[in-house]
Amino acid sequence: MEANLHNNTVFDTVIVGGGAAGLMAAVTAAERGRKILLLEKMDQAGRKLRITGKGRCNLTNTNPLRDTLPHIGPDSRWLRNAYGRFFNRELMDFFESRGVALTVERGNRVYPASGKALDIFLALVNELESRDNVNIRKNTTVKQIETYDGQATAVILQSGERIACRQIILATGGLSYPTTGSTGAGYRIAKELGHTVVEPVPALVALKCQESIPEELMGFQLKNVQLSILDTQRAIYISPIGEMTFCNDGLAGPIVLSASRVASRPLHEGQPLTARIDLKPALTADQLDKRLQADLDANGTRIFNDALRLWMPAELIPLALKQLHIEYYKRLNQINGDERRRLGRWLKGVVFTLTGTHDWTEAVITQGGVAVGEVNPKTMESKLVHGLYIVGELLDLDADTGGYNLQIAFSTGYAAGMAV
Repeated sequence: MEANLHNNTVFDTVIVGGGAAGLMAAVTAAERGRKILLLEKMDQAGRKLRITGKGRCNLTNTNPLRDTLPHIGPDSRWLRNAYGRFFNRELMDFFESRGVALTVERGNRVYPASGKALDIFLALVNELESRDNVNIRKNTTVKQIETYDGQATAVILQSGERIACRQIILATGGLSYPTTGSTGAGYRIAKELGHTVVEPVPALVALKCQESIPEELMGFQLKNVQLSILDTQRAIYISPIGEMTFCNDGLAGPIVLSASRVASRPLHEGQPLTARIDLKPALTADQLDKRLQADLDANGTRIFNDALRLWMPAELIPLALKQLHIEYYKRLNQINGDERRRLGRWLKGVVFTLTGTHDWTEAVITQGGVAVGEVNPKTMESKLVHGLYIVGELLDLDADTGGYNLQIAFSTGYAAGMAV
């Protein structure tokens, strides 16, 4: 549905951006009779929403609030107001009441039962397109927001067109997956209006390493391991036990993506970090050493190179031999105490020097954005510009994988939609 507009048209609310937060804000405000104009810069809205979760759309997580907030970070409590009115149960009811069957999978992750993110998008867009009080304009880029005496009064398009309105919801998204339209334009607009923008960095993204990854390891997945991120003094992050994958220039996979939320900013600021992979997280160092002693005694005539299969997958052996500096042809009964302890330390901490992250094209989310202290947590209204609301990935909020980031988008969009 394309709007036929004139410069003197006054809308109740203009929503800039047709992603998860913008679409939810539009549905919520439209249900309450507001006259809505949704502006989308791409030829279709919801592009990122339709590819999220590898096209399956992990839209939320059923964890209770007390277990959800630790997955979000230092400003998680800022979301309490929004979550108090529209959290995971309300979000699930929202889509189920619109005919979208949902299923809960491992880790309490919620998906559409069809396995198609498109169903989530269509539930939102079909409702908007069925309403007489909603206009959608695609291929439309907003250049700036006009204000008068501290009040948002209009959006100015790249074409020069001025669209007057009573409120504006800024929902342009972050910088991740730029091909979906996330170019960071909202940060520039927010800065021009006086907002503080915490420098965006890629998050939930693979980490690059200084060390070359052996060909045998590229694409290889490690299971039941633990990852630590260390600065020059201490561990700044320790992952739960989980899975990770080696890529051609570093580390990827679930526990690495989660770790990147802690590692990305210091890496982009040039701080030295290392990653340490614990291949035996279920054993203490002492327990592992006793097991190694028993294995060495029981397999004394075996060659070290061959015997490494006792303690690691075959794909890791070339890396182990390269880093342990133990002769591969030694028999196990020739391994001395120092070499045994060296092997134990390696199994408890395979070390890689981190040099950076993969770029925005691979980042699942953006870390950074508009400082939440400058936004009302109940309404999402800017504390600097009356009538301006800021939602979704534009805000300096980010979370682990597991549906937590989409819940932030939907909850903040809902709060703004209710407020206008």
